[in-house]
Amino acid sequence: MAYNLLKGKRGIIFGALNDHSIAWKVAERAYEEGAQIVLTNTEVAIRMGTLKELAEKTNATVIPADATSIEDLTNLFTEAQKALGGKIDFVLHSCAMSMNMRKKRTYDDLDYGFLDKTLDISAISFHKMIQVAKKLDAINEWGSIVALTYVASHRTFFGYNDMADAKALLESITRSFGYIYGREKHVRVNCISQSPTLTTAGGGIKGFDGMLDFADRMSPLGNASADDCADYTITLFSDLTRKVTMQTLFHDGGFSNMGMSLRGMTQYNKSFIPENTDKETGKIIYG
Repeated sequence: MAYNLLKGKRGIIFGALNDHSIAWKVAERAYEEGAQIVLTNTEVAIRMGTLKELAEKTNATVIPADATSIEDLTNLFTEAQKALGGKIDFVLHSCAMSMNMRKKRTYDDLDYGFLDKTLDISAISFHKMIQVAKKLDAINEWGSIVALTYVASHRTFFGYNDMADAKALLESITRSFGYIYGREKHVRVNCISQSPTLTTAGGGIKGFDGMLDFADRMSPLGNASADDCADYTITLFSDLTRKVTMQTLFHDGGFSNMGMSLRGMTQYNKSFIPENTDKETGKIIYG
């Protein structure tokens, strides 16, 4: 059901790849709520994914941009304002990637070149995006910027690797820029800490199926889906949350406040599994 929460608003959505992406769901909901949108991703991602299909469905303009490139971001915010006919009201940052995870490098054996890329794509790109928008004065007063994060930013999760460091930096940028942009332009900046969600990016996390099941058993309301996240994101884009900023907002069915649930303990008692060991060396793998 649509409520016209974004009627007359203009937005940019980073990171939609296919219909499993949270960004894809957010784009659909933003359009349903009356917004005009620009979709953006790297040229490679646009070729590999089905973004043009989403653009047709939402009557959106597609503008390729590498979120780590100041030049691309400058062009994006400039051209988006032309395409949409005015300043931007909301932005979604849904960009994350870890080559260390893809290459199965454990946390105590990181490739630091890969780590630099993880931080740049998954966190520093958020700073670059906001800085470019602010310098161009591209966002309307009372605009809203939202990034997606995960509870591993401040709790240790096996297999989440250097992405945990990236999410911690992402949330720090949210607070720092939220203060500056809020004081100067009343633009609010927030993070949504989402349940583990079956997306293309999520599928690259070691032991993701187990993480998904564990979180669902631990959460009183169960895991929040990508569609649920889209609904929540729309409220942060809307005028209903004009005084919410600098926050990491947990959207995880209650998982972040749980210690142990009955369902979780019951499952744990059923399966005492030996420690994870490397088959070749016999050493325990901790991360």
